[in-house]
Amino acid sequence: MSGASEPRTQSNFVSRSSSTSSNEVPDTESKEQPSGKLFRRSRSGCYTCRLRRKKCDESHPACKNCTNLCVRCEYKRPDWWASAEQRRVQKERIKARIRQTKVLEKQNNLQDFIDRHLPPRVTVGYDFSQPVLVDPYQAYDSYTSQFSASNLMSTANANDRPEAAFATENKTILNGVPTQGFYGMPQPHEALFNSPGYEWPQEGFQRPQHYVYHNVLPQVAEFKNVPLSSYLRTSNKVSENDRKLLVHFVDNVLRLIFPVLDIHQQGSERSKAILHSLETNMSYYHCCLSVAAIHLKASNGRSSDKIDHDIMRHRYEAVSQLCRTLNSDNGHEQILDATLAMIVFHGSVGSLEDYLPDIPWNEHFQAGANLVNKLDLADTGPYTQPPFSMSLASWIDILGATMLRTTPYFSHTYRTKHLSGTSSGLRELMGCDDRIMYLISEIACLDSLKADGLIDDLALRNHVSALGAQLDFTEPVDSTLENPYSSSGIINPEQLTKNMSAVFRLAARIYLYSLLPEFDRSHISTISLVTAVAEVLRFIPTGPYGFDRSLVWPLLITGAFSTPSSSFRNILAQRAEALGVLGDFGNFGRMYRLLEEVWRIADDPNVPTFAESNILLTSPDQKYELLPAHSPRVEDFGRSIKKQKVHWREVMNRKGWQYLLI
Repeated sequence: MSGASEPRTQSNFVSRSSSTSSNEVPDTESKEQPSGKLFRRSRSGCYTCRLRRKKCDESHPACKNCTNLCVRCEYKRPDWWASAEQRRVQKERIKARIRQTKVLEKQNNLQDFIDRHLPPRVTVGYDFSQPVLVDPYQAYDSYTSQFSASNLMSTANANDRPEAAFATENKTILNGVPTQGFYGMPQPHEALFNSPGYEWPQEGFQRPQHYVYHNVLPQVAEFKNVPLSSYLRTSNKVSENDRKLLVHFVDNVLRLIFPVLDIHQQGSERSKAILHSLETNMSYYHCCLSVAAIHLKASNGRSSDKIDHDIMRHRYEAVSQLCRTLNSDNGHEQILDATLAMIVFHGSVGSLEDYLPDIPWNEHFQAGANLVNKLDLADTGPYTQPPFSMSLASWIDILGATMLRTTPYFSHTYRTKHLSGTSSGLRELMGCDDRIMYLISEIACLDSLKADGLIDDLALRNHVSALGAQLDFTEPVDSTLENPYSSSGIINPEQLTKNMSAVFRLAARIYLYSLLPEFDRSHISTISLVTAVAEVLRFIPTGPYGFDRSLVWPLLITGAFSTPSSSFRNILAQRAEALGVLGDFGNFGRMYRLLEEVWRIADDPNVPTFAESNILLTSPDQKYELLPAHSPRVEDFGRSIKKQKVHWREVMNRKGWQYLLI
C-alpha cells in the first residue's frame, strides 16, 4: 500500500524549515505556502525515514540515510506502523542501532589513533615445556560458589604457579575488544613451529569484570593485524596443503567453537590448551585439520574431490592414531580429548548433508564415557575444580541423551551434584545454569522410561509435576532481564548467562510437558511458554558474533512445538538471517533445517510461514520483567486435546540424520 492512500497523520508530514538548501523543490502542497525554501515532501519514501521524520532520497533497495546508519530500510508497510505504541517502540529500537553505529565509528577512530601512536608491544620468550596455567580467577560464583570449567584438554592442576611472563596490566581496548587475557602463544605441532627460542608477544593475564562486545566485532581477544596463524612456521615435514588447513583452523574455526567460554575470560587459556594439544596429540591434530577442511567446504561451497580427500585423509588418520594409543594402553587423557573434539568440533562446522563416511557421534561418546570412568573424572568432590574434559562430556551427555531418548551415562552423578550443589562448569562452558542442566538430565531419564514402557500415566504425571516444581526453584530472585551490553558496547557475562539460562529453563519446561499424553502445541499453556522464549531472545545478542549458535537445543525444542502463527518462528527466521553464512552450516544450520521439515509435515500446507523484516535489537536501557513461569497444573492441558502429529525425532529418523544439536 502506498503512502498516498493512508490516513493523514502527524507522522505523514515532514516538518518544514527555512534552513533547507535551495536545490530542494517544494511539491504542489508546499507551493501554497508563503515561505520560499521548504523541505521536499515525500509520500513514497521509506517508512524508517517517515518514522524518524527525516527526508528520504527514495533510493532502492535502501535509501542513503538507512544505509549510512546501518538500519533496515522498509518501503513495504511494516507491522509496527499499525499503532502509535508500536511506532514508539520501533523508534527506540532504531535509536539503539544508531547509537551502536556511532560507537563503532568512534572505536574505529580510536583504533587508528592507537595504531599510529602506540609503540610496539614487548615480546618475551615462552617455554612450552611448562604446564599450562590455570586461571586463578575462575571462581564459580553462581548458586554454589564452586569452580568453573578448567582449560581445554589440559593436564594442568590448581597448584601450578603463574609464570613471570604473564604480567598483569590495565584493560586496553583495541579494535573494540579488550586485550587483556591474550597470551604468550605456545607452539602447536612441533613440525610447524620454530625452535623454543622463538619469542611470543606478552599480554596481560588479568580477568576483568566485563567484556567488550558489539554485534559486528569478534568475541575472541586478538590483535587486529596479528592473526594467530602468524606464529606458525613452515616445515619440510608438513605439506603445504596441511599447513594451509592448520592456518585456517587457527584463524577461522577456533573462534566459532566456544563463544560463551570466550566471554568468561577463559578464551585465552582455551586457545593455549588447544595449541598444546595440537603439538602433543596427533589424533587431535588430524581431527582439527579434518574440521578445517569441513569448514572450508561448508562455508565457501568449495566442494571438490580434493577437499573431500583432505577430509577423509585426516579423519582416517585421527581414528588410526586413536587406535594406536588405545593399543598401547596409555595416554588416556589424550584419547578422551581427541574423542570429544571429534564430536564437538565437527558439530560446530559440519554441513547439513555430510555424505562422507564417518563414525556417528554417539559411538564416539560411548568410547569417551568409558574413558571418563577409567580416569575417574565423573565423581569430583564439592570443592574440586572439574576438568574441562568432564565439563565437555557432561554437556554432550545430557543434551545428547535428549536426542537419542536415552538415559545420560552419568545421570546418577548429575543427580548427586544437584543435591549437593556442586558445579560441573557448564554455566561458563555453554551458558546454562548447572542446576537446569541437571534437571534436563532428569527429564531425559523420564523420557527414556516412557519410551521403554516402564512407567504408567499416573506415575508420569507425578514425576512431571515434581520436576516442574524443581524448575521453579531455579528461578532467580530477581527475574528482571536486561540487555547484557550497555550503550557503550560492554557485555556483562553474568547477565548474558542469566538470559541464556532463562531460555534453557523455558525450553526444559516445554520438553518436560511434552511427555504428557495430552500435550499439544496449540494448547494455551504451550503457546505461552513458546511466546516467553521469543520474548527472552530479545535480550540475547544475535548476528555472526552473537550467541544464537549456543542456543541450538532450546531453539529446537521451542520451535518443534511452535504453531504456524507463533511469533517465535518469525524471530527465529530473522536471527537465522542475521547469522549470514554461519546459519547455513554447523549445529544451527542443521537445527533450522530440521525445524523446517517438522513444520512442513505438522503444519497446514495451505498456511505458509513468512519472516517479517524487523530490527532485532532492543534498546540498551530496556528491561523486561520475566514473570516466573511456574509449572501449570497437569490437568490444565486437558485430555481432549489431540496429540502432536509428528515429533522432531521421527523426522530425524526418517531422514537418516544423526545430529547432535547442542
